[in-house]
Amino acid sequence: MISGSSESKEQTFSNRVLKWTKKMSSMATVCGSTDQLNNIAPSDSFEGMVEDKPEGKRVPSRGYHNTSKGMKVTKASSNDSYDHDHHTLATATTATASFSENEHDDGSYMDLSKRSERRAAKPYSTHSFPAGKHTFTVDTRYSMNRVVGSGAYGVVVSSHDSRAAEDVAIKMVPKAFNDEVDAKRILREIKLLKHFKHDNIIQIVDMMPPNARYLEDYHDIYMVTDLMETDLHRIIYSKQKLSIEHVQYFAYQLVRGLKYIHSADVIHRDLKPSNLLVNSNCDLKICDFGLARGIHPAHGEDASGTMLLTEYVVTRWYRAPEIMLACHEYSKPVDVWSVGCIFAELIQRKPYFPGDDYIDQLTIISKKLGKPSDSDLDFVTSEKAKRFMRKLPSDPAPPLSSQFPGTPSNALDLMRKMLSIHPRKRIPVEDALAHPFFAQLHSADDEPVAEAPFDFSFEKEKLHRIRLQELIWQEAGHFRPSCLPVAPRRDGLREV
Repeated sequence: MISGSSESKEQTFSNRVLKWTKKMSSMATVCGSTDQLNNIAPSDSFEGMVEDKPEGKRVPSRGYHNTSKGMKVTKASSNDSYDHDHHTLATATTATASFSENEHDDGSYMDLSKRSERRAAKPYSTHSFPAGKHTFTVDTRYSMNRVVGSGAYGVVVSSHDSRAAEDVAIKMVPKAFNDEVDAKRILREIKLLKHFKHDNIIQIVDMMPPNARYLEDYHDIYMVTDLMETDLHRIIYSKQKLSIEHVQYFAYQLVRGLKYIHSADVIHRDLKPSNLLVNSNCDLKICDFGLARGIHPAHGEDASGTMLLTEYVVTRWYRAPEIMLACHEYSKPVDVWSVGCIFAELIQRKPYFPGDDYIDQLTIISKKLGKPSDSDLDFVTSEKAKRFMRKLPSDPAPPLSSQFPGTPSNALDLMRKMLSIHPRKRIPVEDALAHPFFAQLHSADDEPVAEAPFDFSFEKEKLHRIRLQELIWQEAGHFRPSCLPVAPRRDGLREV
């Protein structure tokens, strides 16, 4: 680990960046502007959209603000797909904005990131504009650029923040409290994003205060976050050439962000390419924490904490074996397995375990990685699941070198360790970051951990609709204090 003053650390960090830049200097840069980044469909040519040389590639140190040059956003295609089951963006449409202003005397707010200290607290006015099938009503400081995503959950627009002089994303969830499960996921995500402060995790920077006289009339939620240009799913299934250096940098940032998440005793549980947002300079941020859960810290040298199996988690292709084998508990290794699947998909440009159902999924895993021995099934608590695994064919798995021809051996070694079927033999994120495959990027001093575990105690409460409205109103008040206290109920009662 590097020691010494912050100046010496920064010098070491700069040397690491310089080393990476020199390594990449022989590669041609094909990215000038990113005019088409949000216009990607799997059949489109992605050439010229992502830098062939991840220029000066390194992960920003804390407090860094992305200052990528030459970035523009243009019209987006309406033909992309949307993952309705997991509330992830994969579509974009364009709308023309017309505005009407309505004065309000609501008040000031505060923000989380250093960059947002420029957002001075002062009274604000709102304006409204159409965005797809919805109407946005937001602070006049936010002007409409275009719709960048829409689906069953609502709509996301690209917006310009005139006060901070930067573009942001505004997500509107209309009638958010009609489904208590969805509202609870939104509350969880807001709280988590407030808690997390990391370069590789999307950041919430503002919320619109509720404009309702009574608590029951609070319906639409607006969240303002970092604006990213596309997601990893679109890049993988484009025609853009991806070098092993791209794979290395994307995977490193993912593991770096995951180290921070796990240090807060949080499991993401839904890591997949469409939940990894990227810019054309190859910066990556993890998003969509609606399915995240806390773990129960264990004690002992090998303790990593576990949690009770609760509900459907992780899109099937990225789902760890212990989840499909009906284990009663699981922990951080489920996320590492998902990273290994994404790692393989980046190289092959197709899903590594594309099962049609959980039986097919486990069969493909066994075929590609090898059938686990009886001793390696000690983590399986269901006798029925064990019997199924024992009946799988015992044919030896082809070596990874033949499944991923031309891939460096250290990359395959890391993938193998991430995709260990036995969860306790799976490589932890800290060891993954120190793996030789990441040698040119790894710096223990610049891979921060959370200052404190995340507190999931709010989930112990019965969160019915009116209570969720109250709690999310309070979250909005963190950014906009003048909207507090929470509006009264029509019947005059208060939640306790």
